Amino acid sequence: MGRTRVVWNGHGSILTSATFTSLADNILVSGITFMNAYNYPPSKNVNPVMPAVAARISGDQSAFHECGFLGYQDTLLDDKGKHYFSLCTVEGAVDFIFGNGQSIYEARHTPDETSGFVFKHCSVRGKGHALLGRAWKAYSRVIYYASSLSNLVVPRGWDAWNFVGHEITFVEEECEGAGSNKSKRVAWEKTLTRQELKSFTSISYIDSGGWIRRLPIHIDV
Repeated sequence: MGRTRVVWNGHGSILTSATFTSLADNILVSGITFMNAYNYPPSKNVNPVMPAVAARISGDQSAFHECGFLGYQDTLLDDKGKHYFSLCTVEGAVDFIFGNGQSIYEARHTPDETSGFVFKHCSVRGKGHALLGRAWKAYSRVIYYASSLSNLVVPRGWDAWNFVGHEITFVEEECEGAGSNKSKRVAWEKTLTRQELKSFTSISYIDSGGWIRRLPIHIDV
């Protein structure tokens, strides 16, 4: 995580509580940690639980390298646009990565939208128990690929929430760790073909036009 910290304690609204809000396209942020101190760290959780966003990312072609996003509820609003998170840490307890972005590191309203969250070579760990994902909208798409899943992950893995029967795409492929056992996962977890998986896990999923390769710092992709 970045050694420079930006801290605020806004809360109540996912759109206005963020410590850091980015609406511009074509940004690069490196070495900064954004914290929403409302109920964070959890040991100091004495206030009513409500949205308290650390960062809202709403611009297209946004990259974050060696950054941190710290909060309790709704930590990172990956709102819209193509985003790339490299060597970043996201901490939270409730719905702490959410939005309608098209990101490698949801809430799709229709099956035609390209949005989704891809976690590639990531580590999922913490205290207590947690889901890999919960459907925020009817066509949510989340993919964990070649990632380490600790025993934090509950056996069923996923929750359709209010969207049972919709075309939800929740996927795990080539993951490892105590939480990667899929024998008790929900029956509707998807299995992608090799070609489908490649289309999501390749950097081309978000790098149309080669914007990541043109960043002023080197990021291994």
